[in-house]
Amino acid sequence: MTKGSESGWLSEELARCEFKDERLNSRFRALTEKLWQGIGESIPFACQDWANTKAAYRFLSNDRVTEADILSGHFESTRERFEASDGTVLVLQDTTEFNYKREDPELIGSTVKVNSGRDRSDRIRHHTVCGILMHSSLAVTTEGLPLGLAAVKFWSRKEFKGCNTLKRSVNPTRVPIEQKESYRWLENLRQSTALFAEPQRCVHIGDRESDIYELFCTAEQLGTHFIVRTCVDRLAGDGEHTIADEMDETPVKGLHWIEFRDQQGEKCGTLLEIRYRRMTVRPPISKQKHYPDLSLTVIHAEERNAPSDREPIKWKLMTDLPVRSIDEASEKLKWYALRWKIETFHKILKSGCKAEESRLRTAQRLANLISVFCILSWRIFWMTMLARATERASPLTAFTPLEIKLLDRLVVNRRTEPLSKGNLSRYLIKLARLGGYLARASDSPPGNKVMWRGWSRLTDIELGFALASDDVGN
Repeated sequence: MTKGSESGWLSEELARCEFKDERLNSRFRALTEKLWQGIGESIPFACQDWANTKAAYRFLSNDRVTEADILSGHFESTRERFEASDGTVLVLQDTTEFNYKREDPELIGSTVKVNSGRDRSDRIRHHTVCGILMHSSLAVTTEGLPLGLAAVKFWSRKEFKGCNTLKRSVNPTRVPIEQKESYRWLENLRQSTALFAEPQRCVHIGDRESDIYELFCTAEQLGTHFIVRTCVDRLAGDGEHTIADEMDETPVKGLHWIEFRDQQGEKCGTLLEIRYRRMTVRPPISKQKHYPDLSLTVIHAEERNAPSDREPIKWKLMTDLPVRSIDEASEKLKWYALRWKIETFHKILKSGCKAEESRLRTAQRLANLISVFCILSWRIFWMTMLARATERASPLTAFTPLEIKLLDRLVVNRRTEPLSKGNLSRYLIKLARLGGYLARASDSPPGNKVMWRGWSRLTDIELGFALASDDVGN
């Protein structure tokens, strides 16, 4: 453990972790420190010796350790950051898969069934992919600054036999939501709402997979809000027509400009025609005795003059929030567009922490390890977005005094920069420059990749500095 990191951000982030044994708490802190100092490396590389490596494996395989225990302190820290923030907070929900190659895949489970091509008889072959799934809720401000995770669920799909046959014989709308995999959306909604205790400030954001009527009703019961992208044309009004019928009668209310990257990674921009309407949305016919009608706002955004070389952009959103003007409609579209932040968080887990390269053999161990990675990935993501959102905060918000001193020595100030002490944004740029960021006037803000590379270099340099200081002292 390096000097300076002992009293750094990890100590505060993990201070409220709750384990059944204090010894587990000590092992967890030591393991997390080592993984933070060796981001993207294997457990043996991060631990450096057999004693620490063995302790790490024992911790991850301990039956008394769960992902809830590991993330309990982080959840509490997320709650504190939520309370310190102002205004609306977006809670982004999404699912991601972690796939592995194992000789004994049944110890982990499966994620999906895929087409393997055709055999000699021209019959389609299928195989199941070994892995686990994670459904997470990430709280972010409306400026895109990630406050932390509010809920996480891990699971694997043990069997696929008979699934397609069941879908053909049973109407999915007649199956209770508690018996479906999609119930995780409701569980995360309840957990994150309970954590923050201010449901009226939260807006839960989900893609088309979250178009679940039970979720809409649960949000209303909890007093919280949602924006989801719809894929179901539900009954509306008196039940004799659908949402699409009402929206076809709704004129264009205004235009909204968005910027995005195409398949080649180039920046593009386009105009969307916006229509919105408040209407009564009815539950599925088979559930009308169990769930009430809801008054919701439907927003349709469709690209004007879309080019012929790609699919036009079409967003169909539904929210319980009122929309009384084109500005309010544009605001809801901007909030939904921030859903991509959770995709970035998952990318850091896989590319930065390299969660899919772990050789652990069971689902429990992998879930525990990924839970640790979630804390580290959030920190990298937070630092990246902080560099874009904060200008005058103190560098002590993210760095120890030693790290600030080392950055000043390692990364010289540009001629155009003042020689006085810089702010947090300036030191985050210095960290990115350690990771290969050029910081030219025309460059975009630094991304997560240069951030984690820069932090990895700074950690190594900090360790060398500590060792050299000990030698000089002796």
